[in-house]
Amino acid sequence: MPGTNLTREEAQARAELLTVDSYEIELDLSGAQDGGTYRSVTTVRFDVARGGSESFIDLVAPAVHEVTLNGDALDPAEVFADSRIALPGLLAGRNVLRVVADCAYTNTGEGLHRFVDPVDEQAYLYTQFEVPDARRVFASFEQPDLKATFQFTVTAPDGWTVVSNSPTPEPKDNVWVFGPTPRISSYITALIVGPYHSVHSVYEKDGQSVPLGIYCRPSLAEFLDSDAIFEVTRQGFDWFQEKFDYAYPFAKYDQLFVPEFNAGAMENAGAVTIRDQYVFRSKVTDAAYETRAETILHELAHMWFGDLVTMEWWNDLWLNESFATYTSIACQAAAPGSRWPHSWTTFANSMKTWAYRQDQLPSTHPIMADIRDLDDVLVNFDGITYAKGASVLKQLVAYVGEDEFFKGVQAYFKRHAFGNTRLSDLLGALEETSGRDLKTWSKKWLETAGINVLRPELATGADGVITSFAVRQEAPALPAGAQGEPVLRPHRIAIGLYDLDAASGKLVRTERVELDVDGELTAVPQLSGRRRPAVVLLNDDDLSYAKVRLDEESLAFVTEHLGDFDASLPRALCWASAWDMTRDAELAARDYLSLVLSGIGKESDIGVVQSLHRQVKLAIDLYADPAARESLLTRWTDATLAHLRAAEPASDHQLAWARAFAATARTPEQLDLLESLLEGTHTVEGLAVDTELRWAFVQRLAAVGRFDEAEIAAEYERDKTAAGERHAATARAARPTPEAKAEAWASVVDSDKLPNAVQEAVIGGFVQTDQRELLAPYTDRYFEALKGVWDSRSHEIAQQIAVGLYPSVQVSEQTLAKTDTWLSAAEPNAALRRLVSESRSGVERALKAQAADAAAGK
Repeated sequence: MPGTNLTREEAQARAELLTVDSYEIELDLSGAQDGGTYRSVTTVRFDVARGGSESFIDLVAPAVHEVTLNGDALDPAEVFADSRIALPGLLAGRNVLRVVADCAYTNTGEGLHRFVDPVDEQAYLYTQFEVPDARRVFASFEQPDLKATFQFTVTAPDGWTVVSNSPTPEPKDNVWVFGPTPRISSYITALIVGPYHSVHSVYEKDGQSVPLGIYCRPSLAEFLDSDAIFEVTRQGFDWFQEKFDYAYPFAKYDQLFVPEFNAGAMENAGAVTIRDQYVFRSKVTDAAYETRAETILHELAHMWFGDLVTMEWWNDLWLNESFATYTSIACQAAAPGSRWPHSWTTFANSMKTWAYRQDQLPSTHPIMADIRDLDDVLVNFDGITYAKGASVLKQLVAYVGEDEFFKGVQAYFKRHAFGNTRLSDLLGALEETSGRDLKTWSKKWLETAGINVLRPELATGADGVITSFAVRQEAPALPAGAQGEPVLRPHRIAIGLYDLDAASGKLVRTERVELDVDGELTAVPQLSGRRRPAVVLLNDDDLSYAKVRLDEESLAFVTEHLGDFDASLPRALCWASAWDMTRDAELAARDYLSLVLSGIGKESDIGVVQSLHRQVKLAIDLYADPAARESLLTRWTDATLAHLRAAEPASDHQLAWARAFAATARTPEQLDLLESLLEGTHTVEGLAVDTELRWAFVQRLAAVGRFDEAEIAAEYERDKTAAGERHAATARAARPTPEAKAEAWASVVDSDKLPNAVQEAVIGGFVQTDQRELLAPYTDRYFEALKGVWDSRSHEIAQQIAVGLYPSVQVSEQTLAKTDTWLSAAEPNAALRRLVSESRSGVERALKAQAADAAAGK
C-alpha cells in the first residue's frame, strides 16, 4: 500500500497519461469557528492520452461521499483507499471528475490549518500545501508538473475575509466566487480565511499597477509596520522586474502573516503566507528586520522562479529555493535604497554556515538530489537545497558574468512561462548567453556531494617578500554512510591581502587577485615578489563555496586583530573559518571562546554578534571538555554581563547582550539581577524590558528553579496571547523537576493534542543543556517511542519530535551505541533514518571536539 507516499515513477507515468485543464473547488467553511470537518467538492477537467487507461487522483480525507467520473457514479468504498481515488476506464480525450468529501481542519500546519486566537477567541485559517498537502483540502493530481487553472468558491462566516491566489471578489450571502488562476501547480494554491486585519496599497511603475495587501490577526495589528513591509516589497518589484525583464505574472500580491506556521514563509502565487512572528511585538535588533526582508524578497522572487516556471519533479527543488535565496540577497545588497547593502556578510555568516554543517552530515547529498518519492523531498528542505545551492549560484554568476547570467534567466522565463522545466533548460539558456560550456561545471558542482577545503601555501624570503604562492584544494572523505565519492572542483575565488593601516588601526585590503582554482594545486604567480601582508584571505568576497583555512601567520594575526577588519565581510569569513575549525576539532572550544572574547567587542554587525552568541554557547555546551564546562560558562556569562553594562543604551548590541546574559545567568547574584530587572527594581539605562525580553528572563529563571507555576502563570496573565501561551509552555517544560519533565514529555509523546507551535515550544523548554542528569532517563524512552510516533503522526509533528527530542545533550559513546542499536532493529524508513542519523552525527562530532578541548587543557 502506498500510504500517503508517491514515487517519481508513478508521477512520471501519470504525467505521460494526463493533461490537466482546470479545477473548480467549492469549500463550505461556514462551520470553521467550531472546527471539525468541512465539505469539499472538486470538479476536475483533464485530458487522457490513451482511452481505457486507469490512473488515480490524490485525496486525504476522513470521508468521501461521491465520486463521479464522466457522469458515472463510482462507489467510494471501492475506489477510495490509502489517500487515493482510483480512476478506472478513462476516456481518450476530455474526462470530467467530481469528488464530494468531508475534509478535516488541522492543527499541524499542514493542509487547512485552524487556529483560535486567545485574545478574541476567533478562528483563523490558512492553507499550507508544499509538498503534498493540497490533497488534504481538495482532490488533486498532487505533483508539480500537472499544472492547471484553479477556481475557488468559498462559503465562510459572516464578517470574515477570504483571500486566495486570484483577486478577492465581493461576497454574496457570505459566498466568495474567485476567478480562475493562471496555470499553476497545486502546491502553490492558497486560501486564507478569517476575520483578518488588512492594509492595502499598490505598486505602480511605467503604467503597471499591482494591488498590494498585508494581513494579520487584529490582535497583532498595533505592531504591524506595514510601511516598512511595503517599502521592501516595492524594492523587490523594481529590482526583480528589471533583472528578469518579465513583468510580475499575477493579478495582485498579498502577504499574509499567519499563526503557527511551520516554515518562514510560502510562495503561494499572489498570496504569500508568512509566519506571524515576523510581526514584531517587542524591540528586536536590525538583524531580525534584515531576516524578515530577506524572507519577503525570497518569496517575491519565487513568483517568477517556482511559480511562473516550475520544476518538473522535486529533484530540482534546489533550483526554486537556491535561486530565490541568491536573488533575494543580491537584491538586498544592490537595490537602490536598501537598508542592508552588507547582506552578503549575513549570508556568509549564517546561510553558508548552515550549508557547511549540512554538507558534513551522513545525509549529505548532491545539490541536485535524487528524489525518489515524497518521503525523500519532505526531509530535503535543508542547508544544501537552500544555502549551498545559492552559494553555487553566486559562484556561477562570477563564472559566467552577472549580465550574462541574468540574460540567460530572462530567456528562460520567456521560453518556459507557466510551464515546467528541468535543470538542463536553465543551463542551456545560460550557455547560450555566456558562451560557457557548463556541463563539466554542472557535473562537479550539482551532481556530487561534499565540501572542499582551500589552504594557502606560500613561502617568503628573509626580506619578507613572497617567493611562491599556491592554493591547495582538498576533498575530504565524505561522512560514513554518505553516497558518492569526494571530488575536487573548479572554484572562482578572490585572494585578499590585508595590512594594518597605521592611521586608522584598521585591517584594510591592499590587494585583490581573482582567479580560477582547479585541481589539487593552483599556482598564483602574480603574488610572487609582493611583500607578505599581515593576513592572506582565500575566497575573499565569498565568491565560492569551500571551507577556508588561514596560514599559520595569518591565523596568529587574526586571533589578535579579527575585530579590526574595516569591512564586515572579511570579518565574517574569518569568524566562519574559526567556527568551522572548532566544529572540526582543529580549534579547541576554550580557544574559540578566547578568540570571540578578543574580537566581539569590535564587531559592528549585529547579525554576526548574535551568531557568535549562539555559537559560543553551543561550543561550551557541546564541544568543551565537560570538566572545564562550568568555568567556561562562568567566563562567558561574566563577559555577557560586562558587555551588557558597557553597551550603548537602547542599542541593538545592548539588547543582544541582554539576551545572551539571560541565556546562561547562573550565580545567585546574576539570577537576582534578572529578577530585579523583571520587577523593575533595577534598571540598565536604555534597556527596555518589554514583553519578549521578560519571557526570556522568566524562562531562564524557570529553568534554574527560581520560578515555578505561580510565577509563570502570572507572566502569562500579563501576556494572554498566542505568543504568551507558547512562552509559558516553554517555561513550564524548562523547570528542573522530574514532574515537569514527565508532564512535558507526556504532552508531546503520549498525546497528539498539541498544535504544532505549542508542541515546538514544549520541546524547546524540555531540552535544557544544564539538565543532563535530569534528562538522561529519556534517552531510552525516546527510542522506545520514536517508531510509533513516526508512524502515527503527520510529517511535521513527527519530525519535530524526532529531531527535537533526540538526546543530543547526552554526548557519550553510550548514546551512539543506543542510536546504532535502534537504527539496526527498528528498520525506519529512509526519511526517519536520515533524521536520526543526522542527530547521531552531532553527538559524534561533539565527542571529537570535547577530546580536542581536553587535550588543549593539559
